[in-house]
Amino acid sequence: MTNRLQLDRFLPYRLSITSNLVSDRIAHAYESMFGLTIPEWRLVAVIAEVDAITQAEIGERTRMDKVTVSRAAIALVGRGLLERAPNESDKRSHLLSLSAAGRELYALVAPKALELEARVFARFTPAELEAFTTMLRRIDAAALEED
Repeated sequence: MTNRLQLDRFLPYRLSITSNLVSDRIAHAYESMFGLTIPEWRLVAVIAEVDAITQAEIGERTRMDKVTVSRAAIALVGRGLLERAPNESDKRSHLLSLSAAGRELYALVAPKALELEARVFARFTPAELEAFTTMLRRIDAAALEED
């Protein structure tokens, strides 16, 4: 048995490649249909789930860095899709929420996202997808454990 690294068999690499392939396919669709980047779409989707949220909380939920979240938020506010309000519980931050236009956009994009997901994962049974999701959550938990 050899301890040589074979990149194509290295699971962190495979996860990254697969994630990038799926994200690229979705990104192309969001860009062409709605003019959204992946970070912008993630902000819209996260905010739609919670109504109002800070940029720091978005970063925690999405694992995007502060700069990426900030740039996406600035772009979406500039397009009139997000609104910023003072955060009464923390004066150093603002709460982001979807504007009326942002809610309309989300109502158009969310069904397309579900269609894309269905197409990408159509080759798998519901049981396989459930098991895969469970495995991904276990990988997440293991990656977040402290050494």
